[in-house]
Amino acid sequence: MQFFDPAILQSGQYHDWLVQGLVLSLQLTAASFAFALPFGALVAVMRTSSFALARGAGAVIVEGIRNVPLLAHLLFWYFAFPELLPEGAREFLYAHNPEAVCAVIALALYSGVHMAEDIRSGIRAVPATQLEAARSLGLGRVAAVRLVLLPQALRASVPPLLSQTVNLWKDTSVATVIGAAEMMYQAARVETSSFRSVEAFTFATLAYLTVSLLISLAAHLYQRRHPVRPA
Repeated sequence: MQFFDPAILQSGQYHDWLVQGLVLSLQLTAASFAFALPFGALVAVMRTSSFALARGAGAVIVEGIRNVPLLAHLLFWYFAFPELLPEGAREFLYAHNPEAVCAVIALALYSGVHMAEDIRSGIRAVPATQLEAARSLGLGRVAAVRLVLLPQALRASVPPLLSQTVNLWKDTSVATVIGAAEMMYQAARVETSSFRSVEAFTFATLAYLTVSLLISLAAHLYQRRHPVRPA
């Protein structure tokens, strides 16, 4: 007597693969955002600095990263970057999920420079008198930027930053080219193993759509609760 249907067991395995891919895609998004936002804020401050050298360096970073396709970034960080590391660091990387680590680096840098431009617009929206008032109260330039300018700029930049987060979420799908077992990788794996292309890619499509809509909804609700007021 056959107690277990292999087809049912395989269906459960395919479901697990898809869920694992969804979880990894969400983790890649969260980890990349956690690095991209402070990186973008730093570059935005450099781009709006009164020092020509800092402005030039910021411009080089932005133009050098955003004018190279994300796919090229992923391939560089996965194939070329490890070869530049000392042997010990390279072995450490290879022992700790190098596909995910390199995907996070590439996604964080690529998204970070786009966030930098949004934050730079937010900085420009803050009246110059705010920074002058902070300096007159005895704050140094760095403290004034950190405590007064950046919080207001980030608040004004939330809607476009959430839009960039949607792009970041969708861009995680490109990580499949370096073997990161995210959602598209797992959907293709299910399709190859079971030929259930409709179910696999429908799941992936609906997952991308659902998360994107949730992030867009968060942006809409934020704009309704915190409407932009003229300075």
